[in-house]
Amino acid sequence: MHDFARRAAGAIAALVVVTALGAGCSKDDNTNSASSTTSTTAAAPAGGGTHAAETKMATRDGAEIAGGILEKYNQMGGATGTLGVPTGPATDAPDGGMVQEFGGGAIYSSPTHGTHVVWGEIRKAWDDQGGASGELGYPTSDEYDITGGKQSDFSGGSITWVDNETTVTEK
Repeated sequence: MHDFARRAAGAIAALVVVTALGAGCSKDDNTNSASSTTSTTAAAPAGGGTHAAETKMATRDGAEIAGGILEKYNQMGGATGTLGVPTGPATDAPDGGMVQEFGGGAIYSSPTHGTHVVWGEIRKAWDDQGGASGELGYPTSDEYDITGGKQSDFSGGSITWVDNETTVTEK
């Protein structure tokens, strides 16, 4: 079921991209019809100096993907990957973190635990445990293969999905 959901999300995302690109074709080169725009911005911090440039991507519906979330999103294949397209903008999460929802899962970013994807049955179990605000806390790994299934690690434990059964293990 987990693999089916990923494949279905990927197929839907690919269809969305193809449709968006087809709708964006125009003889008028000045028409802004691209499905996304990438820009790089640099901001001066208080006290002078410069920050490293931050790359951002705006989607057709106005959602913006930026920073570590954008890097992870691109690693996962972008709009044609298993995450699909964003369902909204990034929002604040506990302890200075950020989360952005996508059609096929979510990317969580924490200053202390990095940026990781949570999806499928593991995500459902994690959400049932309170998500980033719960005892398991933030993800510390992306989902990875284990014998018979998948596992994701969190600051307060792990969740496995083996033989269609989900197991939550707290530290």
